[in-house]
Amino acid sequence: MVEHFHGKEEVASSILAVGTKKIYIIKGMNIFSKKIYRLINSKRIFKLIYFFYKFFGEKDNGNIGFDFSNKPSRLKIVSDTVTRKKFNSYLEIGCFDNKLFNHINTINKTGVDPIKGGTIRLTSDDFFRINKEKYDCVWIDGLHTYPQVRKDIINSLKVLNDNGIIFVHDCLPNNVHAQRRLRYTQEWNGDVWKAIVEIRKDNNLDVYTLNADHGIGVILKRINKNQLKININNFNKLKFNDFIQNHKLWMNIIEYEDFKKIY
Repeated sequence: MVEHFHGKEEVASSILAVGTKKIYIIKGMNIFSKKIYRLINSKRIFKLIYFFYKFFGEKDNGNIGFDFSNKPSRLKIVSDTVTRKKFNSYLEIGCFDNKLFNHINTINKTGVDPIKGGTIRLTSDDFFRINKEKYDCVWIDGLHTYPQVRKDIINSLKVLNDNGIIFVHDCLPNNVHAQRRLRYTQEWNGDVWKAIVEIRKDNNLDVYTLNADHGIGVILKRINKNQLKININNFNKLKFNDFIQNHKLWMNIIEYEDFKKIY
């Protein structure tokens, strides 16, 4: 998991020729941006955010009870899917330490992260503005807020090949602390789930949530087999208590082994 910092960057680029393909590596971030990143992830800032939410945030109603300890990891799920479907291109939004990125074996692999990891040192918004490639598989694990994830999904759909797949990490937060928009806990999912609920209303997108690795959203460009019909217009205003009461219906949760039978 990684938080994108939308700060000013000093960007230098180079091009590596690999066979008949060119890999664009954009790197370089100024010292100011790195200091800001370290600051917003410091313990002191975490404490300030915690106390802010304690007095002004939504009430803590306990844990839902998700247990991913015996479920397949994201490394297993994504690499297995890439192999099974014989995908040739892969895009990762939010690479950080390259734990997943280095595990994926494809001909064309692009990793986007403004801090570290991957191949392109840009925010996802800036990357999509200049990108001209299309991909078979996209992994979204950038900034864990509903507005940003929503944008990342929309932009990823524009560059997704037919029969391709989009994975979205951190869709099943266990408690209100893990799903706060501002991070102050080690285990942080943000309110990514809201984007999944919204997109499940689209009749032309088949959307699921894998019961694994903090919840992995799956988006397929095909007719929605279980369209969510809810009368909600402003998903940004949804509360975690809404998620507690409705997550089974809203998230369309499925085990990975069952998902492999339908894709």
